Amino acid sequence: MGDNTGMKTSLILATLLGAGALGGCDGERVVRISTSNSEDTGSGVLKVVDTLQCPDTQGGLTRKGAVSPDGTICTYGGPKGAEITLHLVKLDGMTAEQALKAFEERLGRDLPEAADKVRAQETSTQEAMSGSSSEMATGSDAAHISAPGMHIDAKDDQASVRLPGLRVEADGDRASVRIAGFQIRADDHGAAAQSSTGSSAPATPTPPPTNQGGVTINARDDATEVRTRAGGEAVRMTYVLTNNQASAAGWRMVGYEARGPAGGPLVVATVRAKSERVDPVFRDAKRLVSLNVGD
Repeated sequence: MGDNTGMKTSLILATLLGAGALGGCDGERVVRISTSNSEDTGSGVLKVVDTLQCPDTQGGLTRKGAVSPDGTICTYGGPKGAEITLHLVKLDGMTAEQALKAFEERLGRDLPEAADKVRAQETSTQEAMSGSSSEMATGSDAAHISAPGMHIDAKDDQASVRLPGLRVEADGDRASVRIAGFQIRADDHGAAAQSSTGSSAPATPTPPPTNQGGVTINARDDATEVRTRAGGEAVRMTYVLTNNQASAAGWRMVGYEARGPAGGPLVVATVRAKSERVDPVFRDAKRLVSLNVGD
């Protein structure tokens, strides 16, 4: 992402992941979410490249071995056993989303417990909220309030609140909160959230549309998944999946930084780390991507 977008993304990820956004005291599940202007389109035009530039070192990263003969893959080692692999990916008729989905699936296999948790949370919240009704029944334990700019319907453990820029739908232990373009869906297991310009769709495993920036967050127990995308036609995307519990191989955080022109090729830096801290490993991975295609 561009300098501004990258900074905002780092703030989002640091808030959610670096500061221990999930898992409060005494087993309490806590989700803290920051978002930024999703119309940020990055700093400039991204370059079309044929082969990767893979310096010997980048920040705390050191290249391992030679660049692949076709110039499309190189691998780096980082602090505490982190592994970063730089890929040059031709789209060959695929969309960027399709190409990057394959990376997400491979990375998810390196952190399977976290991937299973966030997929389960997506399914839980979407099924729960699809069954809720915006129509509130009448009865003795009901309240109905209408005033300029305000509408409230409540009955038993159901409630619907609509205020300028804010909408809340609650049914028992399930809730949906929408504040401007930011949406949170939650039940008693966790939360899923989405922020995108002009979009009212629920949080899903797919990134925001190509020309829209946004942030999508899925969290359950100690697992968190974050996707960010800068607006505009060019591809500037970040994906992070973390889990407090290490995988069998010792990984606690996996993800990628991807950039490139809309038609490709994309430069994708995949990251696997044994620490949940996003920085500095992701910062150095982003710099490798920027070196190749720009900001």
